[in-house]
Amino acid sequence: MNRYFQTPPVVKNLIIINVLVYMATALLPVGNEIIRFCALWFGASPFGEFHSYQFVTYMFLHASVEHIFFNMFALWMFGRTLEYELGSKRFLIYYMVCGVGAALIQLATAYLTGEMPIQLVGASGAVMGLLLAFGVMHPNAVIMLLIPPIPMKAKWFVVIYGVIELFLGWTGFGGNVAHFAHVGGMLWGLLLLQWWKRNGTIRF
Repeated sequence: MNRYFQTPPVVKNLIIINVLVYMATALLPVGNEIIRFCALWFGASPFGEFHSYQFVTYMFLHASVEHIFFNMFALWMFGRTLEYELGSKRFLIYYMVCGVGAALIQLATAYLTGEMPIQLVGASGAVMGLLLAFGVMHPNAVIMLLIPPIPMKAKWFVVIYGVIELFLGWTGFGGNVAHFAHVGGMLWGLLLLQWWKRNGTIRF
């Protein structure tokens, strides 16, 4: 079967885990407790407290149906190609590094700007790392935008998206979205790709 119609194991399992966790938080009586212990909390908060494991668990929590849908759709769209090219083990390492790195950048900016306390949930930082990797490894691949519906080369899409996220994070526009986490996921992804390239682990 053509790879386009297949979903490799890590991408498939990440989607399954995210969906199951979202269903648990939305439908089970212990949903609020899952969020309390597994979301990433930083600073004094009456709702939850910080634990180091939350740098991982926060990536599997989502705030709404729209939140998880768009993250999982992007994971499926870009992650399949990347997992086939990087290999499942390296792909998972890349995904987790981008997710943890995104949280570190968001917490650092929140601390420096005094925007405390904060709660962080979602796979967006890790997914933005995937978008960055796709743009770096397939710069001339054409991505069809949804709004507006125009084609754009992946390299320009990544640059424009990154600039917009940086602008929104810097100006404070965009509500409760963790824009610096998105930028952080892209930054850590770029650093890891360049390190692998220098070591001859991957080529692009």
